[in-house]
Amino acid sequence: MHKDEFHLKFFMCVIQSRQLVRTPQRTAGEASTSSMLIPKPPTKTDTLKSLDTLDDPDTVRSIPVFKTEWIMTHEEHHAAKTLGIGKAIAVLTSGGDAQGMNAAVRAVVRVGIFTGARVFFVHEGYQGLVDGGDNIKEATWESVSMMLQLGGTVIGSARCKDFREREGRLRAAYNLVKRGITNLCVIGGDGSLTGADTFRSEWSDLLGDLQKAGKITDEEATKSSYLNIVGLVGSIDNDFCGTDMTIGTDSALHRIIEIVDAITTTAQSHQRTFVLEVMGRHCGYLALVTSLSCGADWVFIPECPPDDDWEEHLCRRLSETRTRGSRLNIIIVAEGAIDRNGKPITSEDIKNLVVKRLGYDTRVTVLGHVQRGGTPSAFDRILGSRMGVEAVMALLEGTPDTPACVVSLSGNQAVRLPLMECVQVTKDVTKAMEEKKFDEALKLRGRSFMNNWEVYKLLAHVRPPVSKSGSHTVAVMNVGAPAAGMNAAVRSTVRIGLIQGNRVLVVHDGFEGLAKGQIEEAGWSYVGGWTGQGGSKLGTKRTLPKKSFEQISANITKFNIQGLVIIGGFEAYTGGLELMEGRKQFDELCIPFVVIPATVSNNVPGSDFSVGADTALNTICTTCDRIKQSAAGTKRRVFIIETMGGYCGYLATMAGLAAGADAAYIFEEPFTIRDLQANVEHLVQKMKTTVKRGLVLRNEKCNENYTTDFIFNLYSEEGKGIFDSRKNVLGHMQQGGSPTPFDRNFATKMGAKAMNWMSGKIKESYRNGRIFANTPDSGCVLGMRKRALLFQPVTELQGQTDFERSWTPG
Repeated sequence: MHKDEFHLKFFMCVIQSRQLVRTPQRTAGEASTSSMLIPKPPTKTDTLKSLDTLDDPDTVRSIPVFKTEWIMTHEEHHAAKTLGIGKAIAVLTSGGDAQGMNAAVRAVVRVGIFTGARVFFVHEGYQGLVDGGDNIKEATWESVSMMLQLGGTVIGSARCKDFREREGRLRAAYNLVKRGITNLCVIGGDGSLTGADTFRSEWSDLLGDLQKAGKITDEEATKSSYLNIVGLVGSIDNDFCGTDMTIGTDSALHRIIEIVDAITTTAQSHQRTFVLEVMGRHCGYLALVTSLSCGADWVFIPECPPDDDWEEHLCRRLSETRTRGSRLNIIIVAEGAIDRNGKPITSEDIKNLVVKRLGYDTRVTVLGHVQRGGTPSAFDRILGSRMGVEAVMALLEGTPDTPACVVSLSGNQAVRLPLMECVQVTKDVTKAMEEKKFDEALKLRGRSFMNNWEVYKLLAHVRPPVSKSGSHTVAVMNVGAPAAGMNAAVRSTVRIGLIQGNRVLVVHDGFEGLAKGQIEEAGWSYVGGWTGQGGSKLGTKRTLPKKSFEQISANITKFNIQGLVIIGGFEAYTGGLELMEGRKQFDELCIPFVVIPATVSNNVPGSDFSVGADTALNTICTTCDRIKQSAAGTKRRVFIIETMGGYCGYLATMAGLAAGADAAYIFEEPFTIRDLQANVEHLVQKMKTTVKRGLVLRNEKCNENYTTDFIFNLYSEEGKGIFDSRKNVLGHMQQGGSPTPFDRNFATKMGAKAMNWMSGKIKESYRNGRIFANTPDSGCVLGMRKRALLFQPVTELQGQTDFERSWTPG
């Protein structure tokens, strides 16, 4: 078996307990914004064996994994459990704290213990490594319980001048050798990882000096002859090259957007301009994604300084926004923002400019360290967990010739890259900016960063043309259940269409509204402020078009609709298939259309991820955190939580992973009464430990007989005298709330991509003075597949779809 397959087979072996959850695989790359994407449910044959229970790591449970057909054999199980025997691992967090670090620490500890290794906490970062003593303590299985949802770093972090000197590193080496530790996992930024590499390169010399001084024996030196180093990048700035996402970035974006949304209300009330300064001394990622997520009027980032006449351009932009009826202006500034000459552009400079030239009531808010605080997002918990697992595997497989590596996210894979090569590229970005080679700096940031920048420039800096002569008419609509991010997709679609000179119509109430003629033209200001609003401003219904083809065809002709953008869930996809079938009878339906997946269930064929799923997942995680806190307070309590998703177990799966559930019941992984009995017995044993609480998630349609009430009654009966049971049906709260930064940004870029495709397809379909599109590729789903956004004909996806249960197998 290939080692990567083996790693993936038990990558979640220590993260949850019992019947665990699906491997998370969030794709970054082109459409990456603030979160790693996770694919849809696998087929029922896609199984692997999990190696974890909270109090009994020997128990093996079956769980699904994306597009694999691996089953952990007894031999593989034994090999995994003996991989770390005789080895010791230390884990430390260094530099600035970042949400999600605790998830990584937890994963390192539990995977290490599972494999038979001894695992040690190093408190207070490198300072604790130098000082030794009680700063280096052995970790236990239970010592990392309840860490998953905590922000910051439980084991502490500190700047350490001592470690920068050789004498300090000599003391650190002594402390490791005396404990038999030859594997070190460092979670921090590029400075912390560079220090780790220096430590490793000096290791042999440090051992020699300790031997000469008589501080360690020859036997100890032989046993510790080499040191393995693996780094995990924890940085809210997302400033490390070589990974699509760093631990803590997504959570920082959550904090920023919460504040931006709060400020927006007061800015509208008083017709104010707000200048918000976010972190990012050398990287503008936070500022850039924030600007896209809140529809900011302007953003200043160090990689792309504004043109020399930016003051005039900015003031004109703000004035035009007010003229169109907006009551507020939002300007985002990265703390490291500079002009073309390298001179800093501060938030106070911008405020003074706006007040002096425009006379607007302008306020400055510097967010500071609030961006580092709070509970980690669902994505950061999953990312930290995945990286922690891969780090342990890299350490245990290390040899004297293995260079120090950093675990990175590439697409939907956790990969190992040479540490110092990534550090060097990161430094090259800063060097390029210092040398005023800004185009080079932008390219070094990667494709995702560049795509974010291009979309931002389109939506913020391009004036929509006044004349629409010779333009096309495109309609946009929502179909299916509401999902957070739908409004952001509509806004992007409308505004990109207007920029292209098209006439854009909005359809209310989905296909039903299209049949009834509930259609109106949208201007630039029509969708103003929509990015951060949840639900569907246009209204959305599950009605399909087939029964109303005549009325729909008549309205397509009446309003001269030449293209259709459908934003919605499985019903949007099914409606697209019906439109394709209807072309045989109605020529009016022979117009290009594209479906943008938007549903909390994440069950649209042709896409690994849907707009709205990230928001729903975070809503569930927040609720589970509070429930776990309640259970921890009352002691000996088990909560059974029902999640949405229909037959798709995505929400239950990912929420179970991110919230630290004891079990997750999903349709894709059949379970029996024996499985339920085993889980109850597990919780009975768990209550004998110091962790006296339980959390069980159930997908709403995982089993027609083992309902939420049945499972609750079973747990209540079997737990009598040992634990109490409670149940919660989360219901439609999972569809509500403001969209997360990821859903806002993802939806914005999906809308832009869809409208660009639409304009090209309309021109391609123009024949004999009219639009006639009758080829399979004129009706597509715009989906994310690994690292790319792809347009896939709905008719090609039809054969991959389970229409009875509304999900796609694999």
